[in-house]
Parts: sequence; C-alpha cells; structure tokens
Amino acid sequence: MSDEMDEIQGIFFEECAEGLAVAEQGLSAMRAGDLSSETIAGVFRAVHSIKGGAGAFGHAALTAFAHRFENVMDEVRAGRIPATPGVTDVMLSAFDILTDHVAAARGTAPLPQDSAVLAALENVLETKGVGVGGGATAAPAPAPATPDAPQPEAEESDEDEFGFRPVGVALDIFDATEEPVEPDWIIDFAPSHAALANGGEPLLLVREVEALGGSIVSVDLSALPPLREMEPEQSYLRWTIRVPASIEEAALTDCFDFVAPDSLVSIARAESVVPATSAAATDPLDQTSDDIADAEPELSAPVLTLVSTTAPSPSAPTLERASEPAAQTIRVDLIKLDLLLNLVGELVIRNSILADRLTPADQQRVELPELARLTRQIQDNVMSLRAQPIRQAFSRVPRMLRDLSAETGKQVILETTGETTEVDKGVIEKIGDPLTHMIRNAIDHGIEPPADRIAKGKEAQGTIRLSAEQKGARIFVRVADDGRGIDRVRVRAKAIEKGIIQADAQLTDEEIDQLICAPGFSTAETISNISGRGVGMDVVRSNVEALGGRVEIASTPGEGTTFTMILPLTLAILDGMIVRLGGQRYVLPLANVIETVQPAPGQVKRTSPTNEVIDMRGQYLPVKRATDIFDLPGSNRSLEDSLVVIVESESAGHVGLIVDTIDDRREVVIKSLDQNLYPIRGLGGATILGDGSIALILDIEALVASNSFNRFTPKGIAA
Repeated sequence: MSDEMDEIQGIFFEECAEGLAVAEQGLSAMRAGDLSSETIAGVFRAVHSIKGGAGAFGHAALTAFAHRFENVMDEVRAGRIPATPGVTDVMLSAFDILTDHVAAARGTAPLPQDSAVLAALENVLETKGVGVGGGATAAPAPAPATPDAPQPEAEESDEDEFGFRPVGVALDIFDATEEPVEPDWIIDFAPSHAALANGGEPLLLVREVEALGGSIVSVDLSALPPLREMEPEQSYLRWTIRVPASIEEAALTDCFDFVAPDSLVSIARAESVVPATSAAATDPLDQTSDDIADAEPELSAPVLTLVSTTAPSPSAPTLERASEPAAQTIRVDLIKLDLLLNLVGELVIRNSILADRLTPADQQRVELPELARLTRQIQDNVMSLRAQPIRQAFSRVPRMLRDLSAETGKQVILETTGETTEVDKGVIEKIGDPLTHMIRNAIDHGIEPPADRIAKGKEAQGTIRLSAEQKGARIFVRVADDGRGIDRVRVRAKAIEKGIIQADAQLTDEEIDQLICAPGFSTAETISNISGRGVGMDVVRSNVEALGGRVEIASTPGEGTTFTMILPLTLAILDGMIVRLGGQRYVLPLANVIETVQPAPGQVKRTSPTNEVIDMRGQYLPVKRATDIFDLPGSNRSLEDSLVVIVESESAGHVGLIVDTIDDRREVVIKSLDQNLYPIRGLGGATILGDGSIALILDIEALVASNSFNRFTPKGIAA
C-alpha cells in the first residue's frame, strides 16, 4: 500500500475510534433507559460509517460483521424491534466484537470469534426481539420518523437556486489509427441500487479492474437524480471500462466474484460492443468551456468529469448559505503540535529573558506587559490544541466492567460524569493502566456478591462511579464504589505478615489505606485473572506519581471506597518557585508547595545526627536541608536566616525543605533531561530562566521518597 493510502487508512482508523466512542456512549445510554430516536440514530450512523469505510479499504471481515450489526440497529431505529434490555445487551456484545474487528483490521489484534454474537444478532432479527434476554417488558423503541419530518435546511433549497449538473469533457485518449490484432475487452458494469446499502463498494471493483490495466471509457450518469433526491445508500453510476486484450477473461470475472446481487456485469470483446453515446465534437480539445456548458448532460465522449455549475441565484444570502462549509476542522499530526508547543515554550523563555534585562521603564516603553499577555494567550491556545476530553480514557471502562461482571458473577452498573473534562493528551495516554487497575480492584475487592449485598440491605446491583473534574491546574479523577470498604484490620495484618510495616507501627486510617498501594501487597487469598499478585495498586501509584500527581484513598467500612487521582492538566509548563541551594538555583513545583516559613530560634530541633523536625503550630514535621540531599556546598547562612518550604508528598505527607532563599515565582517550560545523563532521583527536568541560565526542576515525590522523610514523634518532644 502506498504512503498516501497508508495515511488515508490511518485517518479511517481515527474515525473508527471516534465512531466507536459515539456508539458505546449511545448503547450505554440505551441500556440506562434513554431510548430517544437521536440516541438510537447516533449508534446506527456510527456503525454504518465504520462499515462503509471498512468496505472502501477491503476489510471484508469488519465490513461483514458491521453490516449484520447495522441490520439490527436499523430495525430498532425503525421501531420494528423494541430496544428491550435483552436486545440492548446483544448490541453491547456486538459492539465489543466490532471493537475487536477494528483492532484486527488495524493489525493490532487477531480476528475475533464472532459466531456466537452473529447468531445472537440473527436471533434478534428472526424473533423481532421477543423474549431475547428476558427483556420483553421493556419500553418499546421509538416510532420511526414520519416521511414528512422536516428535512435539514441544506436540502430544502430549490434546485433552481443551487445544484450540480454533470457535464461531459471529451478527451481523445485512444489511438484508433491502428486496429489491434485482437480486440480489447469492454466491461459494462452497473451495480445494483442496493450495493452500497449491503456493504459493497463498487468503486473498489472498478479499481481492481484498473489494476489489471483497465481504463475507464465512460461513466453513465443518466440515472443520477437531483441532489435533494439523492439517497446516499443507493448506487446510480454505470461504468464502461476498456481492458487490454492480453488480460485473461478469468482474471476479469474474478474481479466481480463478490459483486452485489442484481448488478449488471457484461464482459465482451470490443468489436461486439456498440457504444451508446451522443455525437461528440470533431475535436474535443477545441471545445470551450461555454460549448461544454451548453451541451446536453449526456455521455458524449470516452471520459467524463463532473463539473459543478451554479444556476443564477435570486438573492445573495441564499448563495452564501448554500456555499457555507459543513465543518471547518482539519487533522494535525501530533508531532507538529509538539513542535509548536516547543516553540511557544521558547517564546515564554525569551519573554522571561527580556523581563530580566529591561528596567521597569523600558518594559513599559516596549510594551513588554502586552507581549507577555499575548504570549500567555498563544500558550493557552496551543495547550488547548493538545487537550482532549478524558472520555477517551474512560471509553475502555464499560467493556472491561461487563467482562469482569460476567467473570465474577457480580452485578455492577457504571455511572460516569465529567467525561468532557479536557486534559493534556500525554496525561490521557498514561492514566489508562491506573484506571484499569482501580476498576478491577473495585469489582474484585469492593463490590460484594449479590447475595451478600441483599443480606446487608443493599441493592443486589453494585455501582461504580467514574468522574473527572478540573480544579485550578489539577484534574481530579475518581473511582468510587458502594461496596464493602477497606477492612483496615485485615490490611494491617497482611502488611505485617509481608514485612511492609512493623508490628508495633502506629498508623492512622489514611496511612493504613495507603498500604494497599505498597509493592507486592494484596489481601486476595488466591491468585486469579483479576487480582492476587500485589502489583495493581502499586502500578496506580507509580504511574500517577510519574505524572507529578498523587493518589488519595477514602473509605468507609460497609459503605464503599473512593480512589482519587490528582493529576496536572499539562506536562509541558508549570508554575514554579525558584529557590537557591548552595549558590545554585532550582525550581520547586508550586503545586507541591503548602507554605514557606522563616524559622524562629528553637523552632527547628535536631532529634538525631541526621534528622531534624520543625514545630508547626504544635505539629512536628520532618525537615531536610536540601543542600545535604544533593551534596551541595553549604552556605554560610544560619538556620534562622534560611527558609523552610513546607511541601506536600504522597509518601510522607507534609515535610519541610530548608533552602537558602526564594528568588522568584515564575511560569517555567519543562525540558526533559537527556537520557545519556546519569539519572538522579529527585530531579524531574530542567528549564531555562530569564537570564539564560539553566535551573533543575525538583521532583518532590521522588525526592521525599528517597530521603527518609518519615513521620514520627521524636523522643523527648511532646506531640
């Protein structure tokens, strides 16, 4: 396949992903009771579009399955089959297989076993949905649309105002001066009207013939109706194709093995064909555009091209309305977006350099504040280009929930909110695994079996709520269940058994909850396909912390558990606090900073040769000298002349970092460290400051985790 076709097919698969998301959202809404005609039609259109595109690229298995799926959706859309829960469940199963077929067509998965689902779809068609899945009592599907329903505005305009008229453009491309020894083949091909509706793609057959050396002699457009009467699922064209005599007849007939029934296919030698064309001009190339426009729209020459013509319009507004584009969107390669984002980052850096080098008066004279404002607007707009609805990360959850429910025998429904919340694409790509593990954990450990729930006075059907919301520069993604909650006694016992904590460790409820994210921790008695290996929640915390986020856990025994991933909206630019350590400048992410204090005499106490604490309003927090962490030369400042920055970490809560000074608060562009550099835990990247110097960005989570910021009440100090 050519590079151009690869690119076009790539666009098709992107559209498949969008169509699958629409279909899944619609089917989930139908399962929840939304049987509006708009919802059902949306699912039908999505499946139909996937089928049509698959046919164009020759994905036969995908086309065939989508066609069977579409048939059922069409019956439901027309009101001939009621959308009972049983029927909807069959369509959800069909959607799962359709997703697998798309993956197989893309080459990322094997062909799925679809025979059982195809049989279920056929059963729905044969029984009209009666008794399918025991859902006969569900509300009926909406009545089919009436023929006199209002049509879209574009189709209401008169043919006089705007239309298309096929015009023949004659090109003498065949040399008739010398008759071949053996006449060429002439193929007359007219697809049946239902060819497109049945999943066929006549143009693909024509291209197959062209690949053998065939040339299109003419395209008969006489059956083409006016634009407003045209049905997109019907075929109106007829091709006449000339193929070199050297091609075997069997090769030509093979091209039409899968042609739609009732199609016309005639293969004969050229000498036996009498072309049905109107008189052509003596020299087609001498025809002017006016001559062509005046000609009757009949087949008049070997080759036809469609030329749009616009009839005189009674008023300018009508013409403007007709020529308005349906959509003004384009697809942009992500690499180009990343390049643009890097350039915007450079613009932010240059703006900072100017701010450092110019006096306040000069800044006003050259309108630097206005430049800064425009730079910020450009930055915000470019960042929004990378932002995508978090729905893309949520889209894998419904199927996983159905599979796990069937595997565990538990009844679970999914409720989602905030799916339109936009997040940086890089964040969306990296939260898929954490979401998967949290959902699996909620079903396996949280939701009880139906009998247990009923015994506790709960509904037999459990609920998992998946939500997202933005607060400032952070995104909060929550997975909440109404299950049994965390058994802290059992968790503590398991942690002691596995050596994760000491038997006499004093832990709060929140700290016990966090133990389930420890590597190797699991309360499952046996290893199953769902859990038991102790890696799931560890992956959640590791992946989230790698994004600069954290995981919070809130649980009430008997009522349920909520996991919250708190993530940055973007991975490219952050608000930072510039601090000095041993004469060098570093950047602390402001998202981690709680407060800064200048310690009073005696406020910082040493509890051991290597440990210090700071008294913060009666609460003792561990502190570390940042110069000691990075083995930097110490400054001559006394402790009272230094500053303590209180930061928040997932592993140790609130801790203090002793720094020399705070220089500034500034928005910085994150630059990745070269992979050839030896990795230093606690450094998350670098940035270029306004004076052109480089400052390293501190990774607070990694810094705290690797330097023993342990919570404790030191001996001899009152808690």
